[in-house]
Amino acid sequence: MRPDTPAENVDHTAEAARLERTAGLYPEDAEALLLQAAAHLELSGDRPAATALYDRLLATQTGLENPYLVRALKASNLWEYGHEAEARAIIDGVRAASPQDPAPWVIVAEALEAHDELEAAQETFTEGARALLTEGTEAPYSTHPLLFGRHRVRRMLGVGHDEWDMLADTLHTSPVPLDELHDPKRVWSLGSDNPAELAAEISRIRAELGTYREALSRPFPVAVLHWPAEELTELVTAYPSLSEEYPSHDQHLTTIEASLRELAASGTPNLGIVTGTVPSYEAFAASEGASPADGALLPQYATTLAARGRAVAWPPQRGAVCWCGSGRVYGECHGVGV
Repeated sequence: MRPDTPAENVDHTAEAARLERTAGLYPEDAEALLLQAAAHLELSGDRPAATALYDRLLATQTGLENPYLVRALKASNLWEYGHEAEARAIIDGVRAASPQDPAPWVIVAEALEAHDELEAAQETFTEGARALLTEGTEAPYSTHPLLFGRHRVRRMLGVGHDEWDMLADTLHTSPVPLDELHDPKRVWSLGSDNPAELAAEISRIRAELGTYREALSRPFPVAVLHWPAEELTELVTAYPSLSEEYPSHDQHLTTIEASLRELAASGTPNLGIVTGTVPSYEAFAASEGASPADGALLPQYATTLAARGRAVAWPPQRGAVCWCGSGRVYGECHGVGV
């Protein structure tokens, strides 16, 4: 159950409890599962309990994959129930850290926007864009909300379009243009007595909602399975039939990058990579009542890892290390030529 589900259709408190129990069973996925649980708690109205989950994650001894995302979500939640000073301090910390993931930027900028801090929201969206976008290269799918949010706030401020606003216009796929969706005058239309104005506004809202639902319909990336060298050696040693799928580790890495580039070229958005381990794969096979030697299980295993929040976005952000684990910057490793 996704946390965007309306409250009348789900018991958000019960769903949060279920996710917490699942996190206990899969500690390697606890970060993603507890973030979902916290979202349900926020929707249930129990914001202090959501903050407790964010604090629990931030206090973890094993480290977080995306600590700035957790901090951003905590700040947004705190501000909603009266802890403005603490929320602002966290937001300032996230901005100063300049995370290489768009989500924390979007969350803290939208928190500022929600509390009528439009200038600060614009500055935050712009800082995020500068940190993550490289001139002359295509904007990754994960950065689109950053550009759309920046466009929206600048439209509300009455600021003229710049290159990033024009880029947002080209990336937007709804039949209603961004300029129209983000027009500040729309709020006046909602109070109009003119049926034609109200009908036009309903049409715009439907278009905006359609775009939002389209994004929600892809809560997890299209994920490609990656095996580190030691894990792949263990896998094909235990299950020799899989050597047909993985003739060598170098070939495996080359195939991953080629597959992702092909998917991107075909227009597939929201791509990601999940990293497998032999014990995890064997447990998955057992849960499916199948043999790990069955190569048909591999795509299902990848999808399951992605659904449990294990996917990392591809391509990596500017200056980030390569997904292959070499330790080199992506642009100097498998990203050469991108």
